[in-house]
Amino acid sequence: MIYMIPILIGVVALVLVVSIFIFFVSRSKSGSVGGGGARSKGGDNDAIIRDATKRLSQNPNDLHALHSLANAYYEDQKWDKAMKNYETLADSLSSTTQGIDSFEVYLRYGKSARKLNMLEQAYRGFSVARTFRQENFEVNYELGALEFERKNYEKAISLLQHARTQDPDNPAVLRYLGHALFRLKKPKEAMNFIRKAIDIAPDDKESLYTLAECYHEAKQTEQALRIFNHLRADPVMGPNSCLIAGTIHLETRQLELAIQDFEIGLRHQSIKADILAELRYKLSTTYIKLNEIGKAIPLLKQLQAENNSYKDVNVLLSKYIELNANRNLQVYLMSPSADFVALCRRIVMTYFARAKVKILNISVNKNEWADILAEVDTPKWSDLIIFRFIRMQGSIGELIVRDFHSHMKDVKAGKGICITVGNYTEEAKRYTEARLIDLIEKERLQQILNSLDSKTGRS
Repeated sequence: MIYMIPILIGVVALVLVVSIFIFFVSRSKSGSVGGGGARSKGGDNDAIIRDATKRLSQNPNDLHALHSLANAYYEDQKWDKAMKNYETLADSLSSTTQGIDSFEVYLRYGKSARKLNMLEQAYRGFSVARTFRQENFEVNYELGALEFERKNYEKAISLLQHARTQDPDNPAVLRYLGHALFRLKKPKEAMNFIRKAIDIAPDDKESLYTLAECYHEAKQTEQALRIFNHLRADPVMGPNSCLIAGTIHLETRQLELAIQDFEIGLRHQSIKADILAELRYKLSTTYIKLNEIGKAIPLLKQLQAENNSYKDVNVLLSKYIELNANRNLQVYLMSPSADFVALCRRIVMTYFARAKVKILNISVNKNEWADILAEVDTPKWSDLIIFRFIRMQGSIGELIVRDFHSHMKDVKAGKGICITVGNYTEEAKRYTEARLIDLIEKERLQQILNSLDSKTGRS
């Protein structure tokens, strides 16, 4: 065993030497031994900046020093200083300058300007860089993105297609291509690119929203609604999604679902003013369609307070405040046909004082008017009277009155009473001057409706 001792001592000594060497090498690499080891990249750049600044103070035309200074600032992400130095360098470069890559100078100048949101300068940098290397991915992508932001969608697509040849699955390129095609009203082409971009970057809510818009424009309503409903709760895309989902439900006459969409949209904390106004407007008009005028009026008043000239808000308010105060007028104009006819029957039964009335026939013309033929017996006279209740608002012309007179002769009525919530044209009034037709306009109709409940109660 004794002859093994020298070997063991040698092995131990070798291990110690290797360990010490590794220790000092690692300390040296980390720069922690007495502060004299290798410096970090930032430290290297600090030294480069000091050296380049010193050289430039001695010779302001030292392009290589200026190049080193710009590169150091670029690597340190000091974009303003990097851009300034690259700009100075670019203005001084010539075809005879050796050792400086003109393409890289203009590319980095453009990227620095882009970081500072100085888009004109960025565009200049990338455009010049592209004259050196037309198929470079970064240049084509950056220029394509800038053309998109400038709304030059055809140019953007051309540049982005060049970028895509270098990196076919780049999600940013696919995204911009899809959005540009959508802006050019090519939803089916746009879908393909946007779907691929979402597959790679599924958290891109804006692209998901645009995909839904593509489906909507391509008349693929179910797919569109599925995405819009998914996005309704999103704090950014939610209000817009609710507005479009509600509009789709309105178009398909699903009024309750439309109201749900608009109400969810209005619950969001941050809503753009134009979207907020449209959500309120569409919710109020949907309530009106469902005869829930009491819910519509506060929304219309909010709209009026914020924008007195928004669409037809003033007209709607003046009309529906009046309707809300008169339930019978509301039924006359807005209720289903059965309720409207029931109201008209009540008017006929109470129209003549102290009369016995027997209704013989009721006919309804779509949702435009109802004709009621009645046998009326009073202490002084008896006759067949035909009533026409017109639901259409605005001015009633001679043609409708002529039609009423013709119908009156067909049923052999002795007199006709034509009632509208609007008014009659002068031609219509002249037509009835020599005929046994009474024309009842809005003011008189309102008096009849206001007194209707009390009359019915007394009877």
